[in-house]
Amino acid sequence: MSEPSIRVAVVGVGHVGRHHARILDSLPDVDLVATVDLDERRALEASAETSATAETQVAAITGRVDAVTVAVPTQAHLAVVRPLLEAGVPVLVEKPMAKTVAEADAMLEAASRTGTCLAVGHTERFNPALATVAPLVESPRFIEVHRLGSFSARSLDIDVVFDLMIHDLDVILSMLGSDVASVEAVGVPILSDRVDIANARLRFENGCIANVTASRISRDRVRKMRFFQAGAYLSVDYAAQRAEAWRIVEGEGDEPVIEGGPLEVIGGEPLERELTDFILAVRHGRPPGVPGEHGRRALALAERITARMEHSL
Repeated sequence: MSEPSIRVAVVGVGHVGRHHARILDSLPDVDLVATVDLDERRALEASAETSATAETQVAAITGRVDAVTVAVPTQAHLAVVRPLLEAGVPVLVEKPMAKTVAEADAMLEAASRTGTCLAVGHTERFNPALATVAPLVESPRFIEVHRLGSFSARSLDIDVVFDLMIHDLDVILSMLGSDVASVEAVGVPILSDRVDIANARLRFENGCIANVTASRISRDRVRKMRFFQAGAYLSVDYAAQRAEAWRIVEGEGDEPVIEGGPLEVIGGEPLERELTDFILAVRHGRPPGVPGEHGRRALALAERITARMEHSL
């Protein structure tokens, strides 16, 4: 017997929000009630592709939904998310969760006060390749990350650290469970008036060092993370959903040998996994895979990195 449908709306149906609507409309026991956007044309186009109705104001979905996903521009996150949380409506908000840590704290306060679920859209946490490698990561000493993308007119209201690098900051923080001891960073605006390419060297209190590079001006699309730990090397290719593991073992005599290779990855769409997790969190009253506190943690580190870049210029 199927469970009662969870009624959901998507607020903000630009490039990312359209994917939210597409997937939510296809999930079992989910009723996509509305696609909401200030641009009526976009709201109508998104609704035409789904079973939803089109709305231009969030107030129009009051009392009609059990949960909402928010994919509006970052500067509007607080204005959209806080009233929903105060009304007791669970929210998944796209990353970065807010424009500033202070705004993220305001969301967390509303969620805590009303006992309402707040999830953050750090989609890479649900990437099958990362899920395959994660159980094998044990006290890495060095992490190398490259996230390179081609130039797009989207998300130019924020630095590349908040646009792209924040994905990897969230993953690293979730894997290490250690505080950041020091930050070195450099960033340069190239094609916009915001930082378009950035590199951060993060030293953690447990001794691990992470070298993280993000660019939105590359000709090639690269999304890779590598972990180096005692006797082992692990790699994740987010885009190709591939993972590898290599380790040093005893060979004949005293000569060590390296063995390993590709790992079996059961593929899937990370955004679908993320939205499914959110729906299950709402249905069963459990924490989401990436709760608001984790989104705030990644945002705080992103702010720290950009502050160091500004200091170094």
